[in-house]
Amino acid sequence: MSTLHQLALTFTRHVGDHLAKVLVSYCGSAEAVFEASPKKLLQIPGIGTKVIEALKLPGEAFERAEEELKFIEKNGIKVLFYTDAAYPRRLKACTDAPALLYYKGTADLNQPRVISIVGTRNATEYGKQLCRDLIEDLKAYDVLIISGLAYGIDVCAHKESLRMDIPTIGVFAHGLDRIYPAQNRPTADKMLQNGGWLTDFPSGTVPDRENFPKRNRIVAGIADATIVVEASIKGGALITAEIANSYNRDVFAFPGRINDEYSTGCNFLIRNNKAALLTSGADLAYILGWEKIDGASQTKAQLSLPIDLSGNERLIFETIQQNAGQLGIDDLAIKTSLPISQLAMSLLNMEMMGFVRSLPGKTYSINH
Repeated sequence: MSTLHQLALTFTRHVGDHLAKVLVSYCGSAEAVFEASPKKLLQIPGIGTKVIEALKLPGEAFERAEEELKFIEKNGIKVLFYTDAAYPRRLKACTDAPALLYYKGTADLNQPRVISIVGTRNATEYGKQLCRDLIEDLKAYDVLIISGLAYGIDVCAHKESLRMDIPTIGVFAHGLDRIYPAQNRPTADKMLQNGGWLTDFPSGTVPDRENFPKRNRIVAGIADATIVVEASIKGGALITAEIANSYNRDVFAFPGRINDEYSTGCNFLIRNNKAALLTSGADLAYILGWEKIDGASQTKAQLSLPIDLSGNERLIFETIQQNAGQLGIDDLAIKTSLPISQLAMSLLNMEMMGFVRSLPGKTYSINH
């Protein structure tokens, strides 16, 4: 596919992310979109005469695309179109995902475990310490950390990730020709060695207020889960959490004292069941079913002989283990011949001891 045509499509008047993806899905490629006849284009849902006129007179769009192509080639920037294998697959699943991303860095955007960390720009020492402790905990799980390189919790997450040698990516609300805020440039430069910079805005775009909610949809959509470390009741962190919820992604929040301004947002999310309560990285790993990369075999060996279980609990454990390590409670009842009430009590006890964990749909799995 032609990168020039992909860029030009995003610069074409009346063509936003959604229409760009619709056009490519019908025509097969960005290049084919510009080559398609007006008759063919009119058959595509949502395409009217204004869009067709813009596609058939694309001089301005191609001029802008050529300028951008020179910039990205000079600065070692990758263009990721939504049809590319390297495009973040988690983000691609979101209906409002950008048609095109600009990326500079070394990290794999499709790493198996990706976490977004967000919070207030006015981080307290309490919030910063939570962030440090969380990232230290996550070191053992081979994660990629995403944030927005803003003041406060964002830059704290990036700095701690770098300190712990964890790859970290900053998502920008502007083009890759600048760093905002400028005082975070030293951190941003280090991130290029272990992580990177990501945006859907072309060069020359300034960090206007309306760009930040667009940026936040990438922060929420690119990750398995979003963690709100510290936030007031208003601000970008809560917007990001709301977006993550709309994508049906896991959201977590650290609780704080009820009178602290920068804990009100986290407490609100927890109180309204918009975020699960988090106290450590171990909580997160448990809920997401993650194993420590350096200790997986040892954990499995320990769980293969659960000596602390009663007779019924051992039966339940062995039955789940024999069924690919995961089984619904109704099937468990049939296979173990245990009454549902007794089964539920045993499972609760086993979960509290850490031998099994509950999953959506009344399903239980071995807790590796």
